[in-house]
Amino acid sequence: MEQLAIFGGKPVREKQIFYGRQFIDQDDVNAVVETLTSDLITCGPKVTALEKKLCEVTGARYAVVVSNGTAALHLAAMAAGFTEGDEVIVSSITFAASSNCVLYCGAKPVFADIDPETYNIDPASVRKLITPRTKGIVAVDFTGQSVDHDALEAICKEHGLMLIEDAAHAIGTKYKGKPVGSIADMTCFSFHPVKTVTGREGGAITTNDEGLYHRLMRLRTHGITRNPEEMVHPTDAKWYNEQVELGYNYRMTDFQAALLLSQLNKLPKFSARRKELVKKYDEAFADMPEIIVQKEIPESDTTRHLYILRLNLELLTCDRRQFFDALYAENTCPQVHYMPVYYHSYYEKLGYQKGICPNAEKYYDEVMSIPLYYSLTDAEAEDVIHAVKKIVDYYRKS
Repeated sequence: MEQLAIFGGKPVREKQIFYGRQFIDQDDVNAVVETLTSDLITCGPKVTALEKKLCEVTGARYAVVVSNGTAALHLAAMAAGFTEGDEVIVSSITFAASSNCVLYCGAKPVFADIDPETYNIDPASVRKLITPRTKGIVAVDFTGQSVDHDALEAICKEHGLMLIEDAAHAIGTKYKGKPVGSIADMTCFSFHPVKTVTGREGGAITTNDEGLYHRLMRLRTHGITRNPEEMVHPTDAKWYNEQVELGYNYRMTDFQAALLLSQLNKLPKFSARRKELVKKYDEAFADMPEIIVQKEIPESDTTRHLYILRLNLELLTCDRRQFFDALYAENTCPQVHYMPVYYHSYYEKLGYQKGICPNAEKYYDEVMSIPLYYSLTDAEAEDVIHAVKKIVDYYRKS
């Protein structure tokens, strides 16, 4: 049995490899430089071109690009009309922004449990949480796998709810052949550097509803409009614009949009490589009862953002923290995605308590994310697998 590096043995790798990273090539650099030397560098023609490209990629009628994924969620929650006194059901395993967007509007997040095999929001849990005050659902395509749209849409139709899909992980994913972004009332994307495509930061909302589209466009730019049909005091003066509601400055720069346009051209090969790596990991861990592989629903053709390593702790002599630290010592540097949102101290102060989502809480105790990104080489992936197996061998119950 190999001695673990954490106890003085030789690590599997000499250099650290992290769970995610961006891929930027010369085409991306050229696109940004060209835009930086043009006349317009913020909210110009590249932003318009990016919105058109996102409609092509997702199949949505409309796209509104914004400064980041959190801004996308905030504007979607505002456009949905969430307000004080409303309840909005939210995935419990997600980044805090999925829930914070509800708080920004004065509404109350209500956390639904996850499916213990797919880790996505459980429609059965959602049904149990609906009250007369429920106004919508924020459902996360966790790790990139699509939520169960059929079940969630049936619930929304039955109760008159707005469905916001948090697809921060899921650009390139399809549900029953339809691209994520064309299905929910509004779909929100993130383009943070560890996502499949990046604009340094950046986000977007897609929708098929023209009314929501026009409101999102206003909210992105201070609530100001140049459309006389939206004004209280319309005029044909070319200089005139009017603030008709309270909005925000959530605009994207043109050079970010240029980078994203270049990145989206590479989405097919980014997606294909991520699928190759997921298959390699799944096959490597398939015969290891100490490792639980995330289940995929057949309806989802997934471009995976994260690969979740879940431990069957009943078969190991360590806990998640010990396994995490051992993997880090082997220079394979994982991360944890995520703890239940209501574990955050801010949510504790709001009155949320542990115990409300048992599947999510058990999940959190057992998981970490291992490296998954386009430029991860086969040799590096084999090192990750070797490190995982080395630690499992060391901590396996005899």
